[in-house]
Amino acid sequence: MKRQESILGRLMRSLALVSATGLFLLLVFIWVEYQISILHFADLARLRRSAYELLEHIGLPMVLLAIPTVLAGRWAIRRGVQPLEEAAARINAASGEARGVRVDASTLPVETVPFADAVNRLLDRVDRAAAAHEAFAADIAHELRTPLTLLSLELDGLDDPRAEAMRADVAAMRRLIDQLMLLAQIDAEAAAHLPPDDVDLVEVAGDVVARMAPAALADGKVLELRGERAGTIRGRRESVAAALRNLVENALRVTDAGAPVVILADRAAELAVRDGGPGLSAARLHEMTQRLSRADHASANGAGLGLAIVSRIMAAHGGRLAADEGKRELRLIFAKS
Repeated sequence: MKRQESILGRLMRSLALVSATGLFLLLVFIWVEYQISILHFADLARLRRSAYELLEHIGLPMVLLAIPTVLAGRWAIRRGVQPLEEAAARINAASGEARGVRVDASTLPVETVPFADAVNRLLDRVDRAAAAHEAFAADIAHELRTPLTLLSLELDGLDDPRAEAMRADVAAMRRLIDQLMLLAQIDAEAAAHLPPDDVDLVEVAGDVVARMAPAALADGKVLELRGERAGTIRGRRESVAAALRNLVENALRVTDAGAPVVILADRAAELAVRDGGPGLSAARLHEMTQRLSRADHASANGAGLGLAIVSRIMAAHGGRLAADEGKRELRLIFAKS
């Protein structure tokens, strides 16, 4: 594989070549001039003295001058390419953003502006394609909800023994559609670069428990909220609540009737859900955060996007999703404000 060359290396070699060529031509010129003068010297002592003067007054100053010239040239070249390095650093710093990343050409050298403009036009096309794809997915998901709702109403009026299984399938489809719409909303918020709000994690956990407790009780399960140390973070409240709801839904599916599902707000900028399932290892969690993957302990009606959505929400908040297999916990770890 051919090793790539840097702009700094190329400019330094070019500068060295130009300097060496100029120095060589200067020495040739001086040597020719001294040769003409030396022809008039019949005395060997005068000839030696002239050679010494040539070395002392021309050769040595050139050598001493070459060192600061090389250092100054390197500084000047590095200063010239510094805007490119700063632009690359800004792009790398914004790599976590979904869209909207552009190269700021206002501080770049004139010669590199066409390249930066071409990159920005390419990013524009990529953003438009991504936005169109997300809008299409959201529209399809929205349109599918109406016929599924009508189908659910029709199934509720049937006494056939197979209707219950069909209702479960329709409910699973509705959950999948809701998750697709949530993913589209998360990506839209990230692309719009909306300013974050102050989010009270304990309050969010309380709201999630209050909304999901009746359905849990109907299944013979209990939701508990413990701790008040989570505090406040900067983010989007609805997204944080959606992440916690997904974890609680997964926990309820793998917990037997009569056993509690515990929501923990016991650490600063963290929320956790402890269930009665077999637990999830860190390696398995990494697999499950890939879209359309589903955990082994999930129920058959799981949509397969829950943990991927949670991971995406946490990434948008500068945090992460962690698993503790021994404690049977999944923990939301947010960036501290």
